[in-house]
Amino acid sequence: MTIRTITLNDGTAIPWLAFGTGTALYGKNAAEPIRVAIENGITHLDGAQAYNNEDSIGAGVKASGKPRSELFIVTKLKALGPGQTVKQALEESLTKLAVDYVDLFLIHSPHPANQQGKLKDLWKAMEGVKKEGLVKSIGVSNFRVEDLKDILEIAEVVPAVNQIELHPYVWKAAEPIVKFSKEKGIVIASYGGQTPVARVPGGPVDEVLVRIRERIQTTYGQSVTHGQILSKWLIQKDIIVVTTTSKVSRMKEFLATEAVPDLTAEEIQKIEEAGGKLHKRIFMRQVFGE
Repeated sequence: MTIRTITLNDGTAIPWLAFGTGTALYGKNAAEPIRVAIENGITHLDGAQAYNNEDSIGAGVKASGKPRSELFIVTKLKALGPGQTVKQALEESLTKLAVDYVDLFLIHSPHPANQQGKLKDLWKAMEGVKKEGLVKSIGVSNFRVEDLKDILEIAEVVPAVNQIELHPYVWKAAEPIVKFSKEKGIVIASYGGQTPVARVPGGPVDEVLVRIRERIQTTYGQSVTHGQILSKWLIQKDIIVVTTTSKVSRMKEFLATEAVPDLTAEEIQKIEEAGGKLHKRIFMRQVFGE
């Protein structure tokens, strides 16, 4: 099974589905879940220094036996320690991951650099590690429009990706970020996309998902989950989906989402209208002043 890819602004092809090693795997040994994800066809692996498990990602990759060239490995830069450089922090990650390069390296959060007036310097350092070949692509995470504008003033390399929390209950707040990013050629990656079913059950989106599910199952002739509908909503916006699960059945469910028939324009609108009735940000609230 070949997973659909999205082309980044530097020409790199990135699989639409990523296996995340935060949330449920935060600070935990991710080796076995990573091996199982790879075995089931998920080759885009999303890690971060702050998750404190990069070494176990490396172990999972090794255990899978999958060639490095067939994997897409992501990690994220956490706030630098005193006197630490971006290159030093990245080299520590490469050692833990047991790889010579990562495919995508993101600034995990604009904080605290944006508060210290150091975001531009941080981005120049990111460009530096890309020039040295330690990373294939560079990008950001949890960046607001003002943070993106800040680095774009001096950027020689436009960020390839902006990874943000994205689901119907933050869509109203996130839409300007999505729109601005796309205008600048920055692909959006989403995390927390299953929030309406996993963290906020009983919300206004539920009723819409039930109706869409009934419509699709009638025409598709196969079972469809609310989670797949939420992922489809993202896929149809050309957004990368980062998700975490330890269950093989859920991995297969996510992979099968690509084959689920498209949502109609009216269904997409109804999801967004229902999502707009409730604002519920789960992660990085401090960055967004919440």
